[in-house]
Amino acid sequence: MQKKEFEQKTSEIAELIRGARRIVVFTGAGISTESGIPDFRSPGGIWTKFDPREFTYQRFIGDVEVRRRAWQFFRAIPWTDVQPNRAHYAVAELEGLGRLDCVITQNIDGLHQMAGNSPDRVIELHGTTRYVICLDCRKRWTREEIEGWLDDGVEIPMCDVCGGIMKSATISFGQSMPVEETREAEERSRRCDLCIVIGSSLVVYPAAYMPIYAVQSGAKLVIINHDPTPLDTEASVVLNAGAGEAMERILKQVKAGLGKG
Repeated sequence: MQKKEFEQKTSEIAELIRGARRIVVFTGAGISTESGIPDFRSPGGIWTKFDPREFTYQRFIGDVEVRRRAWQFFRAIPWTDVQPNRAHYAVAELEGLGRLDCVITQNIDGLHQMAGNSPDRVIELHGTTRYVICLDCRKRWTREEIEGWLDDGVEIPMCDVCGGIMKSATISFGQSMPVEETREAEERSRRCDLCIVIGSSLVVYPAAYMPIYAVQSGAKLVIINHDPTPLDTEASVVLNAGAGEAMERILKQVKAGLGKG
């Protein structure tokens, strides 16, 4: 993309942000790649090293060997070492400027909260890798605690209260979406007047319905993603660029327009 086109589109997006009253930001894996977290579906991504069909919720529950492999997968990405990048910080700053209703994310990395977004404004549709839960008594541990267990030689953690099966607090293939989070995400999407998609291919459902709900309810749509998406024709602005570079520039233009630059 030529610099002139980039500047024009970021300026248009900044103007939409300044004019909106209720903004929802919808994020996918592309916002976190700059933090060193690979896109699971891209060439060389996690699903080229692990077979996603092996890690269905049903197989995890029913097969102890699948659970053993799943806990190996749990360590495949050093989640506790990753840090937010400039795109996450820009989204957090939109909240600080009073321009953000909420973030709806497909990501499990917790980086929006680490960047400064209020936890009650982040809706995690696919759960979080920052915690582990017991599927029976619902006790919760931090990821760091369970990594300590694994470092000590525990291959398949079991609940120290009830002996139940423990699992990362993420939504696995074949597992139902979290009811409350999904309901709230749909409600917020239908109420917004601007939906900004950042780093999502918009092909994973039901999460990808959220921008559709926003458009159906009359909201304007902005898509910031390296590659085309199925919703590009519905968007007011499509910016094919990296999330960090784009959001950094957009935020600067928003602040300048608000007299805060």
